Amino acid sequence: MCGIIGYVGDGHDTADVLLDGLSGLEYRGYDSAGIALANATLDVFKREGEVSALESALEGADVHGGAVGIGHTRWSTHGPPSDANAHPHTDERNRVAVVHNGIIENYQEIRDELTAAGVTFVSETDTEVVPHLIGQALDAGYDPEEAFRRAVDRIEGSYAIAAVFVGSETIYAARESSPLVLGVGDEGHYLASDVPAFVEYTDRVIYLDDGEFARIEEGGIVVTDREGLVVETSIETIEWDPEETGKSGYDHYMQKEIYEQPTSLRQCLRGRVDELEGEIVLEELADLAVEGPVQFVACGTSYHAALYGSALLQERGIPAQAFLASEYASERIPVGEDHLVVGVTQSGETADTMRALREASAAGAETLAVTNVVASSAARECDHALYIRAGPEIGVAATKTFASQQVALTALACVIGGGDSREVVRGLRSVPDKVQTVLDESTAREVAAEFVDADAYFFIGRHYQYPVALEGALKMKEITYKHAEGFAAGELKHGPLALVTERTPVFALVTGDGEIARKTIGNVKEVEARGAPVVAVTDGQSDVEQYADHVLRVPTSTPVAAATVANVQLQLVAYWVANMLGRSIDKPRNLAKSVTVE
Repeated sequence: MCGIIGYVGDGHDTADVLLDGLSGLEYRGYDSAGIALANATLDVFKREGEVSALESALEGADVHGGAVGIGHTRWSTHGPPSDANAHPHTDERNRVAVVHNGIIENYQEIRDELTAAGVTFVSETDTEVVPHLIGQALDAGYDPEEAFRRAVDRIEGSYAIAAVFVGSETIYAARESSPLVLGVGDEGHYLASDVPAFVEYTDRVIYLDDGEFARIEEGGIVVTDREGLVVETSIETIEWDPEETGKSGYDHYMQKEIYEQPTSLRQCLRGRVDELEGEIVLEELADLAVEGPVQFVACGTSYHAALYGSALLQERGIPAQAFLASEYASERIPVGEDHLVVGVTQSGETADTMRALREASAAGAETLAVTNVVASSAARECDHALYIRAGPEIGVAATKTFASQQVALTALACVIGGGDSREVVRGLRSVPDKVQTVLDESTAREVAAEFVDADAYFFIGRHYQYPVALEGALKMKEITYKHAEGFAAGELKHGPLALVTERTPVFALVTGDGEIARKTIGNVKEVEARGAPVVAVTDGQSDVEQYADHVLRVPTSTPVAAATVANVQLQLVAYWVANMLGRSIDKPRNLAKSVTVE
């Protein structure tokens, strides 16, 4: 979602650092961008649209004298995209500039109070109440740090906030339920909502926890709690190479990340699979003891991975269910001390998932984060963490992280479920090579060309392939803006068949030759009889090809591994349809990479 960048120092040009940081955060999804530079005056530049529009607005402006500044990319929650609604926001006397991620739940109450006191608002955002609260405190004689603290104390909700003041070379920041990370550099210090904003400048970071404040100056960083007491912090080293966050010659980040999957999967498996012994070892979960039911909570793509994980556990005789994190509380799901609640979240910051995990923890449940981001909120707050090790993913539409989630959850199911893992180990070890085979030999581009003008796209699968069908539909709708739906194959005849026409291709996931494959072929025949074109994603073990108009082949694999391999074909189809339609593949409209509001 929204992105924050800040810099204090004299080793680099502040405006350049801010613009580089905003460019590094574009993947999060945004509709406007802006920066504020604090000197003897406070200079604010902001524009609706992409960072390039902001860069154009800065041409010819004197922006190279400041040693401190903050920047922001906004994803609209209060008020439509506009120059006025873009961040940073200032008080009426232009003494302080503020950027904010999250939602201020009591902003209307504060806004009404400030308006009654004579304050004039120039935007429709919830954020603008913050600089006005700070301005009131400055008028009352408080220094900048105390004014900032008093304003933060007044607001309720989720926030990552940073502020700079005229005549000051300090950034003040605070965090509550929205990520904020500090970068420790040799030529200045940084803050951001995510590491890619400053990874080219430093790999040393400090993660803020909820309720913490930071004072960032060229001479150092001080972190305090709500009462102002200094908090001891640890500096961690990020293992990302800045090269990993570039496109490496690919046309889009999403394309690059699809092709990175063999490497990401090997990283996920490294040190966890003992093929000689036929065992899977997750040393980080050595003290995890599961004695009761398992609940998964997740959103979007991660929810599809959670469905896959729950099916794996169910097959091993462990009661398991997957829940949409946003519905977890409202559904009043029974949860207690005998439960393990697994939060699947790529970023480790997803607001709905974090809320579900916190409620589960409050009920006494043991919690486990399955995430890609080391030291993320989920990893730090849960009792256990299992990292998927996919590396940085910039494209908004998740690809390599979904595949790594599937593999990590397969390993987790074996560890929790016990039993002979030899077949699973064999399958997992082969997945990276089989995914590479798909990438090398896929005819997805030709299939995409055939159906680029379709009215809608349907995806069907059973058992392990059902979550993949859902994910295939999600990828298609996210980046093509075309209607797409995924179904459990057996549900077609219970309503969705009414939507099937000769302009609605059906992608059928059929691997193996057992009962599940035979039943899915029966569903394919239902589609064929109604004139819809069929694209079979198959390993050729069944006779589904004789009922299909097109075939996307995958190598033969174990049933568990086949779901990961087959998914790659659907990613490629979605990518090429979107490419042929000229869509904004890496930054789909209205979407964000890390959703940190509920």
